Amino acid sequence: MLKDILPTSVQNMLLETWGLWNFALRFFREVFKPPYNLNELTKQFFQIGNKSLGLVGITGFIIGFVLALQAIPTLQPFGATSLIPSMIGLSIILEIGPVISGLICAGKIGSSIGAELGSMKVTEQIDAMEVSACNPFNYLVISRVIATTFMIPLLIIYADTIALLGGFIALNFVSDVSIGLYFRSVFEAISISTLIAPVVKTFFFGFTIGLVGCYKGYNADKGTESVGIAANTSVVISSLMVIIWDMLAVQISNLF
Repeated sequence: MLKDILPTSVQNMLLETWGLWNFALRFFREVFKPPYNLNELTKQFFQIGNKSLGLVGITGFIIGFVLALQAIPTLQPFGATSLIPSMIGLSIILEIGPVISGLICAGKIGSSIGAELGSMKVTEQIDAMEVSACNPFNYLVISRVIATTFMIPLLIIYADTIALLGGFIALNFVSDVSIGLYFRSVFEAISISTLIAPVVKTFFFGFTIGLVGCYKGYNADKGTESVGIAANTSVVISSLMVIIWDMLAVQISNLF
């Protein structure tokens, strides 16, 4: 039997994957079923978006600023300073911005959802909702997954914008390039077709972060220790999935 052949760690990974897959299937089965909790959905949009603006903005600024500072001494001896804006734009928008911002969101939002639902599970609030004929999956899970699916891409766009501004500020230390010329150089290097993969993968980032956080919290074990475990494993799994989605997006975009 596979149970006797496979190591325990592999068995646990397979069980975790199967559980997450079934959880995702349940989400798609129930996402269009009434009742529609618009108030809770709006609340989650606000909490996920508004409470993450500061961290995501600071991260984006540091990304752009440091990237420009690293590029300037490399390209300046070759007289290629004029290429720095387009290099910054391509690097941030296509790869660095979405991935690092996605990882930040996985740590900030994924752990928050896992801990919140985990504490509700431990204190039997989810059981109480089931007893009172309220569908806790619809109320707790669907609203959070939808919110992360659509809000995290907006946070990543916000982080990319701040990162480009950070790159402009760093570039101004060695060049008097205007902000208009800077952004014109950035957008001249980027076409609509190159934006498809970076934009689409951010929705997968958001969906996965929300789904994993809800899955770990919703299925947390009894005991206060399980709340921390749910939050920690939410970050680990969702961060890994962000990297996997990014790898798949790069491979698929290269095919076309």
